[in-house]
Formats: sequence, structure tokens, C-alpha cells
Amino acid sequence: MIGSLNGVVGAVGEETALIEVGGVGYLVQAGARTLQRLSVGATVKLFVETHVREDAIRLFGFTGEDERAWFAHLQTIPGVGAKVALGILDAMPPSVLVDAIALQDKAAFARANGVGPKLAARLAQELAAKQGPKGFISGAAPGAGKGTANAIITGARAEAVSALVNLGIDQSSAARAVASAAKQFDADAPAPELIRAALKEVSR
Repeated sequence: MIGSLNGVVGAVGEETALIEVGGVGYLVQAGARTLQRLSVGATVKLFVETHVREDAIRLFGFTGEDERAWFAHLQTIPGVGAKVALGILDAMPPSVLVDAIALQDKAAFARANGVGPKLAARLAQELAAKQGPKGFISGAAPGAGKGTANAIITGARAEAVSALVNLGIDQSSAARAVASAAKQFDADAPAPELIRAALKEVSR
């Protein structure tokens, strides 16, 4: 299985990129946001999710390991294949996706290509009930490998969630309250302010 490719961008198409590594060109499928970051002739490292089937081996590339892990995790939801998972990650990078899950924001999921109202509702509900992505590659993104969607939250927001959990609020409700509270601030708020705002959300 191929976990990553470190090479030179040979070409960039609408849905794929050619990554040249040691004289071999690998055709990698990727979302629009990933492809926009690639420049022909530039050196790049892509984290890869490999799909092996009887008739083909398909490589899906991502500039971050967190995106690769979420790509795999999204496909655990019935009705979500590779194309839809790429569409969701194009519409929502992982940090936004974590908020959408915490808030069970069906509208956020519905903005992704290939996601209708019924699938959006299922995504919001079932992802909130699941543990987050597993199988992060060691040494990758900060927070990787902690096993739940909430573990990807870092800094003041992680402190706020932890504080609410220590007050007896369940993890899911705490994450939802902090995500909702964070939207009230134009910039990243310090933990004490987030905690106060989140407690107001819980009491509503």
C-alpha cells in the first residue's frame, strides 16, 4: 500500500495530478482544493489513500494527513463514496468539518457536491455518533492518532471542551457548545471567554 508520494508535479488536470517519483509517474486523483495547490515542476508531498479493486488500483492524494484520514472516515457512512468524500472535503476543510459534525449542521454538508438533503442529514447525525478518523500516519498532523473527532480540536477550543467535560457535560454536547460559541467571535478567543460563551449555549 502506498501511504505517501514525495516527488515532482508532472501535470495537473481537472481531477488528477501526475506525480513523478524516481522516474515513475503516479496518477493521483484529488479534490479541487488539493489540485489548486499544485504547480507543475514543483516538489510536493502527498499523503495517499490507496483503493485496490479487481480491475484497478486508485490513488487519492492530499496535502495533509488529516484530510486523508477524514477522506477514509467519511466513506464509512452509507452512500458516501470517494467522489462524494472529495466533494465534502472541497466544501469543508477538516477544521470546518469538525464544527459541522459537532453542530450537526446539515446545511453545511448539503453545500458539498453530490450531497442531497437526505445524505446531508445522515452525515450530520451518524458522524456525530461515531468516533473520528483512525489510522493517522505517525508523525503527521498535530493531534493525529487520538481517535476521536474532538481530539482534532486544539488550543483554546480543546481547553474549553475539556473544562465543560470536567463540569459533567458529555463530550458530544461540550464539543457542540464550544463550536457554537466559537462562531460568536471574529478571531480565535481565549479559553476563558470560550468557556463562558459555551456555558451559555449549554444553558439554552
